[in-house]
Parts: sequence; structure tokens; C-alpha cells
Amino acid sequence: MKTTLTTLLFACALGVSAQNPNPIRVNQVGYETLGAKTAAIEHDGWAKNYTLIDANGHRVWKGKATRTAVSPWSGKERAIIDFSAVTTPGTYTLKAGRHTQQVVIADHPYTDLSRASLRAFYLLRSGEALTEEYAGEYARPLGHPDTHVMIHPSAASATRPASSIISCPGGWYDAGDYNKYIVNSAYSVGLMLCAYEMQETYFSTLNTNIPPTDIINGIENLGGEPEYPLPPVLEEIAVNLRWMITMQDPEDGGVYHKLTTPNFEGFVMPTDCHQQRYVVMKSTAAALDFAATMAKAYRIYRKYGQHSKWCGEMMAKAEKAYQWAMEHPDVRYRQDEMNRQFEPAVSTGTYGDERLNDEWFWASVELYLTTGNAAYLSKAQENMQVFNAPSWPNVGGFAYYSAVAAFVGGRGHEAEKASVPYANEIRAHLRNEITNRANTIKYGIGMSCFDSPCGNSASDFGWGCNSEQGCGKGITLLYAYALTGDKAYLNAARQAADYILGRNATGYCYVTGFGTFSPQHPHMRLSEADGIDAPLPGFLVGGPNPGQQDIANVKHYPSNYPDESYSDTMQSYASNEIAINWNAALVALIGWLDAESGK
Repeated sequence: MKTTLTTLLFACALGVSAQNPNPIRVNQVGYETLGAKTAAIEHDGWAKNYTLIDANGHRVWKGKATRTAVSPWSGKERAIIDFSAVTTPGTYTLKAGRHTQQVVIADHPYTDLSRASLRAFYLLRSGEALTEEYAGEYARPLGHPDTHVMIHPSAASATRPASSIISCPGGWYDAGDYNKYIVNSAYSVGLMLCAYEMQETYFSTLNTNIPPTDIINGIENLGGEPEYPLPPVLEEIAVNLRWMITMQDPEDGGVYHKLTTPNFEGFVMPTDCHQQRYVVMKSTAAALDFAATMAKAYRIYRKYGQHSKWCGEMMAKAEKAYQWAMEHPDVRYRQDEMNRQFEPAVSTGTYGDERLNDEWFWASVELYLTTGNAAYLSKAQENMQVFNAPSWPNVGGFAYYSAVAAFVGGRGHEAEKASVPYANEIRAHLRNEITNRANTIKYGIGMSCFDSPCGNSASDFGWGCNSEQGCGKGITLLYAYALTGDKAYLNAARQAADYILGRNATGYCYVTGFGTFSPQHPHMRLSEADGIDAPLPGFLVGGPNPGQQDIANVKHYPSNYPDESYSDTMQSYASNEIAINWNAALVALIGWLDAESGK
């Protein structure tokens, strides 16, 4: 049976540590055969020598610490050791004094994790029964069909008055809750499509055991056969694209900000949820993110013949949403203000955004890359952003990622490359912006706490830091590698993955179901309510968050140090929740690294 809430609270009250007691911190998923292999060992009467033992008990490596790293917060000292010289695949035992830790070396250590991180989206499907054939022990009956969704008074229009009913089925649950949000969906889809553009062959052939879905069901019955089968990653993304399309008002092109219950459901299964679900007010951010996503999806899906008309519909909807935003350029989702005007009051996630230049930049670039219309280019230039790794409230980085694919490499679009004016200048700008940021990220790895580009500054920790800082920095480094061919960026991206997968201050591999010490109690209704001891696999948890916004529920964190402020308890939504945007970053980083294995 699941650990009970009472047991968890009792454990927290006693101050039980949520950190790995083993002082040897490694990438618990595995190191690439020809890649760098380092470990960090917490000070615990350090041995003078460290050894790596193979499965037959033979010592294959012996060495000393290459340096000592000191935490700027806790003052803890760690020995950094380097056993990169070992290049034979296998499962080994790393010994440090009386302590041991399993180490895996493989030609492709990330393939299983790559599959699982993508399959996690299947496990989050809404309005669909998950069968044992594909979901195994996590099979569940259909919940939240969302065929009877009510128009919230904040979203009412002449053709869709308050309390009228619309159908918005499908998509993914957003995070630990059961609601669906356009802003975060657009970010998640956008990031995975960016990764697909850069590694099309890899993602097109990745076998994930995700069931095929009729993506055009309920949109347009086209018939015929595709030119070739839709890759599983695009099948899965289409599940959410189909839902997003239902969130657009067909009359005026505006996009509802979210589909939600008034209040968060309890920790019960979807079939036990009974609150009325609503679509709430339209917002400019939702319209622009929707437009960007649909325009980008159009460019990728249009090559699959059966879906060409569906793609045309996506493009038409993208332009209609963009036009709505042009007519309503400053409609911000402010939930408190909405609740003062309309009932029922809504208390679920806001995804509010007070700054919209980045949404304008992203949407304008995507529409320009798709249409070649100079008006979109002009609007993009008007709202141009300096490059930063994208996050849901700051999506400007996607404009850079899409431009890299269009003008530099990856999947590429030859027609756009040939027709865009100033293409050489654009390439130079992309290279400068992204490599300058990548250089800042990889600077000082050799002096860092865990031999990693992330986790070295207090600003690296906070809500969703494992994704936005850990994976985000790794993805930026991979784009720099794509732009330059410099393997220093590729190796630094691998070191970002090492941090996420166990070489960090808590000693957790932060992905459920992977590594030798991973989260067991994520803040996730599906996982907590299903009666299964093991959490749903393949999910990245948020990570250390010194803000501890959930302290009233968690009662106790093992540490207040920024890099250790993590609690593996169901109550810890600030450090232990899962979310589609965080898993999208994991899909992009790990899949890309897997594609680059051996280089």
C-alpha cells in the first residue's frame, strides 16, 4: 500500500532526512563510454585513493581526487574524482573508503530514460482510458472526458454566453493537478518540437510503445494514407495540439487561458472527480502562444500527407489567434481581478504573465518562418529579445531555437533559408547570442561544486529549477554545439545531465523510476491516488526550492541551504511536483544527448 499521509507527516516531524545517505554522488543512469566520467564525494573521512571494480571483482581504475570543491552555502567539502579513462561498457562499483556506489558505463546510457520521459506524457493523457497493453500496472479508466465544459462568465461572448456548454476533450493534465493550461501546453509542445527539428532522425525512430491515435478525429475526416507513419513523438504531441485547437473561440479567434475546476481536486483518481470544469477568460498570452505553437506545428506536420489539410487548419487558426491578439494586445490573465468580477471564483494555477514582448517575439518569428510575410518580421524586430533559455513566462528563446533550425542546421527548411533576406546576418546574430550565453553557462565548471554547469549559484535554485536551470542550460549548450561544432558545449551539456541524474547536493536522481535513489512521493494526484507503491516513471520533479512556499504543508525540509532545500514528500508542491513543461525539457535534453551518443 501507499505510504499514508499520517506516516509522511510523522516522518517529517521527526526530521527524517530526505537526502541520499551515500556520500558518493554520480550520474545514476549512466555515463557514455567515451564521455567524461566524474563523481563528487562528500567529506566523510576521505580515502586517499578511489577504485572502480568491475562485475568480476577486478579493479579497473585507481585514482586520487583531482580537486576539492567547497559549497558556498553549507561549506561542505567534496572530493572530485575523474575516471574517464574507463571506456569499457559495464556495471561497476565505485569505492570510496567504506562507501560504494553502482556506476553504469554504456554506449547509449540514455535511451531508456529518453523513452520514459516521452511516455510520461502518455501517462498524463486526459479524457482517455489507459490500457494495460500500453500503461501496464498504471492502466486506468477514462476520466475527465471534457465533453461538457462550461463557459465561465469571464469567457462569455455573444455566441458563447456564460454557462453554455462546449467540448474540449483530450490533451495532457498539466502537472500534479488535473487542469489544462494553454500557456504551459504551448511551451511544452514548442520545446519538444524544437528538439524534434534539431534531431528529426533520432526522434522519428525512437520506439516508445505509445499507442497510435487518430489525431484528426473530431477535426476533419480526411481519409487516405500518410506518406509514411507519423513518428510516436509527433503522435503524442498531436494529442495535445488537438485539445489546444478546441480552446479557440471559432467566432473571434481568441483563446481561453485554461480549462479548470474552480478549485484543485483532492488526491483522488480522475474518475472520482466531480467538480464542474470551465474554460476561463481569453488572454493575449494564450492567443500568442497558441499562434506560435500552431504555426510551428504546421511546418513539421505538413510533410505527412494524410495530415496536410489538418495542418492547413492549424495555420488558419494560428493566424486568427494572432489577429485576435493584434486587436486585444494587452489582455492579461489576472485571476484575483477576475474573481472580483465573476463567479464562481477560480483558485487554480494562474500562469499569469505581466510581460508580453517575448510572446509577441516568438509568435511573430514562427508566423514569419511559415509564411514569409514581412509584417510578421517587422513585429518580431519590434519585440526582439536578448537570448535566454525559454521558460513558460519567457518564451522569447523559442524564436532563436526555431531560427537556428531554419537558417543554420537541424531539420532546416531550404525554402525559408533561400528566401529570407539578411540570412547571413541572422546566422551571425544567432551564433553570437546563443554562444555568448552558452559560454557564460559553461564558465567555471572546473571550479563548481559538482563539476556541472548548473547548481553553482543561488539563482540556480527555485520553483522548477531542475528543468529551467538544469535542463534549460543543457539545451542551450546543445544549441551552441549545433551552431559551432565545438564539443566543449556537448560535454558541458552532458555534465548538466549528470547533475540532474544524481551528482548533486541531495544525491537524488531527480527522475522517478530511474537511478539508485530517486523520488518516491512526487506531488502528483495520479501517482498518489492509484494505490501503487512505485510512482509513475519518467517524471522530472521540480527540485531544490529555498522559497519553501509549501512549508505550512510540509512542516519540515531537511535543509535550508539552497541546493539541499528539497523534500521527497507528496505535500511538497514547491520542490517535488511534476509538470509537462519540466518533462518537455527532460525530453529535449536527454533525447538530444542520446542522439549524440558516441560523438
